[in-house]
Amino acid sequence: MALHFAPEEFAERRVALDAKLKERHLDCLLIFAQESMYWLTGFDTFGYCFFQCLIYRPGEEPILLTRSADLRQARNTSNLKDIRLWMDVAGKSPVGQVKELLFDLDLLGTRIGVEYDTHGLTAANGRLLDESLHSFADVDDASDIIKELRLVKSSTELEYVRTAGKLADAAFLAGMEEIKPGADEGRILAKMQSAVFEGGGDYPANEFVIGSGPDALLCRYKSGRRTLSENDQLTIEWAGVYRHYHAASIRTVILGEPTPRHLELHRAAKDALLAVEQAMQVGNTFGDLFAAHANILDDRGLMPHRLNACGYSLGARFTPSWMEPPYMAFKENAHEIHENMVLFMHMIIMDSDSETAMTLGQTYITHADGPESLSQLSLDLPVKAG
Repeated sequence: MALHFAPEEFAERRVALDAKLKERHLDCLLIFAQESMYWLTGFDTFGYCFFQCLIYRPGEEPILLTRSADLRQARNTSNLKDIRLWMDVAGKSPVGQVKELLFDLDLLGTRIGVEYDTHGLTAANGRLLDESLHSFADVDDASDIIKELRLVKSSTELEYVRTAGKLADAAFLAGMEEIKPGADEGRILAKMQSAVFEGGGDYPANEFVIGSGPDALLCRYKSGRRTLSENDQLTIEWAGVYRHYHAASIRTVILGEPTPRHLELHRAAKDALLAVEQAMQVGNTFGDLFAAHANILDDRGLMPHRLNACGYSLGARFTPSWMEPPYMAFKENAHEIHENMVLFMHMIIMDSDSETAMTLGQTYITHADGPESLSQLSLDLPVKAG
């Protein structure tokens, strides 16, 4: 059994969850988010793309309902003792077995919380679940409970995040060695991901983003590679990942001579990031982080070229995204910043008029005396001579 946390830490998490369920008057929680299962039990899989449910009752052993392919996965990666299987049978949904289990557990007529807001529960299965539980129990959307408990990291989690930060820096330095005129984007990606793997890290919860030339203005991964030219711009968004904990970074690298617009946008991005660092104080809000970023950029006429969010919480995440919404830095987001959160802040300026890209960002741990950067990389504009 490969557990990444001490039994005492898992026990503390259950105590915290029990308290939240009591506070919400919930007798049971149906857990569908893979992140929640990993946090609560250590269970590590991508089998959630089919169907699985962790039935959790305060003070009782959780029950995992999963596919046969994940039976040994659960035994080897988690502290789960009660694992039940649903059968692949044509025309039969596993959702019905959830209700059967709940009935056997004498939960008829109780209050049941459900994690709806997760990629681990499709809309189709969610509808089937609601139909099956109609008149069986009072059902409440409890998507926020474990999400909020996961926001503040333990000391072990923070050490994993710091390791992820070192892997992120190593990945960038490995990629920089390959960045030159005539280089292929695929080879740059290969070197970066290799550095993470060689350092004991994992695949990221979403693909590294890479784009050059006009595609340097994109914020998402896409298929297809390009060869770098003598004078070029290359945007990379990547993450070091360790035990599924992410430390993300973003940079735009210039090949050849930066244009005046590149230099102007980099100054703005750096000033905005430093302003965000100043606003990253315990007790402030995610909306305060966005305002710090927007005030700098908008004062310089860059509102049409910036995004409507400038960062978000990170942690142990699974495909398809390393982001943790709704804990994002967007306008008037009232979620409060607490100590020992992990926040990725990204300054992204995309001037489509001149096809000029500029990005700058890194991951922080929040502390009472200010943020701790997880990157040792310079915030200066990275330039590779042609």
